[in-house]
Amino acid sequence: MRTTILSAATLSIAALVLAQLAPANADSIGVSDPKDLRHGVDLRSVQVEHRARNVVVTTTHTDLVESFRSGSSGAVYLDTDPTDDGPEFVLLGGFFVGTDYTLVSTDGFARSDVGEPVEGSYRMTVDYDREQVRMRISRKALGDPDEVRVAVRVAGTKPNGKDTRADWLGAPRSFTDWVAAS
Repeated sequence: MRTTILSAATLSIAALVLAQLAPANADSIGVSDPKDLRHGVDLRSVQVEHRARNVVVTTTHTDLVESFRSGSSGAVYLDTDPTDDGPEFVLLGGFFVGTDYTLVSTDGFARSDVGEPVEGSYRMTVDYDREQVRMRISRKALGDPDEVRVAVRVAGTKPNGKDTRADWLGAPRSFTDWVAAS
């Protein structure tokens, strides 16, 4: 019994010490978003992981559906250069079955700012059971940045087929904090 108590105390102290040695810049960040869009694409959270080989962005939604009638889609804007305001890349894609996605260069948030497709490895998958969209982009495709931050915009069409609603993570065109490479 005494060994168990001492072991538990030792582990607790070790965990406390290790936790305080964590780097100043995190290699991942999680941001929540309020339930503010009456559509299945309603953005609820975004997780950004800046790994050794890839940047992984996972978005979580409310009632994400497979039907094309939802018109669900999203744009993840990636800022990789702290000296240049705004995003350098955007991953665009639909969140319904049968749609596609692409990573392109950009000089801002407007459609007119979108440039050419980016060469490199990237992938987007939609998990309807978990109501998540996961985007993995190789750091090499992004120019091996030391840190990244993202702005996320999702949109969907109402059942009447006419009204499209958009939801930004936070304020429109606002970025998360910077996430350093791990």
